[in-house]
Amino acid sequence: MSLINPPKPQPGDRVAIVSPAAGLPGLFPLPHELGLQRLKTEFGLVPVEYPATRKLGSTPRERADDLHAAFADPSIKAVIATIGGDDQITVLPHLDEDLIKANPKPFFGHSDNTNLLTWLTNRGMVGFYGGSVMVQFGRPGAMHPATADSLRAALFTPGEYRLTESTAYGDKDSPWEDPATFETEPRLEPSGGWIWHQPHTTVKARSWGGNLEILSWLMMAGREINAPEHYDGRVLFFETSEEMPSATEVYRILRNMGERGLLERFPAVLVGRAKAWFFTDQDTDRATHTAEQREAVLQAFAQYAPGTMIVFDVDLGHTDPQVVIPVGGTIEVNGPDRTITVTY
Repeated sequence: MSLINPPKPQPGDRVAIVSPAAGLPGLFPLPHELGLQRLKTEFGLVPVEYPATRKLGSTPRERADDLHAAFADPSIKAVIATIGGDDQITVLPHLDEDLIKANPKPFFGHSDNTNLLTWLTNRGMVGFYGGSVMVQFGRPGAMHPATADSLRAALFTPGEYRLTESTAYGDKDSPWEDPATFETEPRLEPSGGWIWHQPHTTVKARSWGGNLEILSWLMMAGREINAPEHYDGRVLFFETSEEMPSATEVYRILRNMGERGLLERFPAVLVGRAKAWFFTDQDTDRATHTAEQREAVLQAFAQYAPGTMIVFDVDLGHTDPQVVIPVGGTIEVNGPDRTITVTY
């Protein structure tokens, strides 16, 4: 299938703000309002909210209606998710394929938005994994410069963008209901940069992936996962969420992908930093958790795709900073030069 990069917005354009996963702006207005303000003042965009954007417990149909309205409106030049959730898969059956295909627009979101990004890619549209209003735009204190730079490039500038390794990162959050949270930036810790496995080749191809747990749910539901040959030669990317699946669970998901004939299709893989902290699980040892997950990934690929080049600890998904990864767009993974270049 040929894919298109939808036309990009420009400063001054209207952009849709939607909650196709969870209406958490209704529960936590502070990061949402901050994100909206930054979209206006730092990016020059005009955010437009929809009926279910702040509605907790909205139905799948209501969320689909918001998406239809956003894509159908010719004055809207991009669609940005507020945050993720856990049931966006129930929205997919309500989407009007003809309407959305007739009005292609850049869509930004991560986590549970893997569902919609996969759906869009299967219908010929490149999407963008990253850039949620409440998380990246609404980051306390200030946006991380690396996040802001990547988002600005992905929003406004077509063409290649070279990712850079961060020297510090964080995954610990402070309470969103507390105004004091937003007075200072999150504390970051030293980062060791990317970890390369078998960096002997250069792979330049279209990408596929997202949050690993959501990809596994799509496979279980039998939705939006194509025949293995559809992914031949592509660059796979994935990461894990704040639910912090164990190394055993990560291995089992990848093993099942291997049994399905998927892993062997990807000559290069980008693995995001494993989130190792959440309010309900604050005692996880980060070094142990990330090392065990890395070994689980290596074990699965050793069994099913032993020649694959893998880059660990890329700043994608549930991490701070966060770089935007195109879904269905082109990624070049250059092992000898140790570079990763995406095309926005």
